[in-house]
Amino acid sequence: MISPDVPEAVWQFIAEKIDTVPQLEALLLLWENPGRAWTAGEMAQRIYVKPEAAAQILEALQRRQLASAEGEQEVRYRYNPDWDTKGTLMAEVVRAYRRHLVPIATFIHSGASSSVREFARAFNLKKER
Repeated sequence: MISPDVPEAVWQFIAEKIDTVPQLEALLLLWENPGRAWTAGEMAQRIYVKPEAAAQILEALQRRQLASAEGEQEVRYRYNPDWDTKGTLMAEVVRAYRRHLVPIATFIHSGASSSVREFARAFNLKKER
């Protein structure tokens, strides 16, 4: 159920970088609050998942360079704008998600499992070296 109103770049970004709806929701919160650094507990409360799940989500976003981490005792995460070289893709993702939530959520849910995606990404990382 791919909506033609959603730019191809958004579909591609979601397919390559996003495994779950809570992961996309976390990324949106990070992007919408660029001056704030979030703990896993704070993020968990906002996206309605357990703190352990929020920690895994934030770590995945960091591995994909969508978020950056700071601190050692209590790690905090913030949005990393460096991945979006033109500075426009994330705004398109946000706009598309707000207008086409159901098709985008369905697309995410119908994708490969996160473990399969992580395995595939490992090969992409090796190719880039």
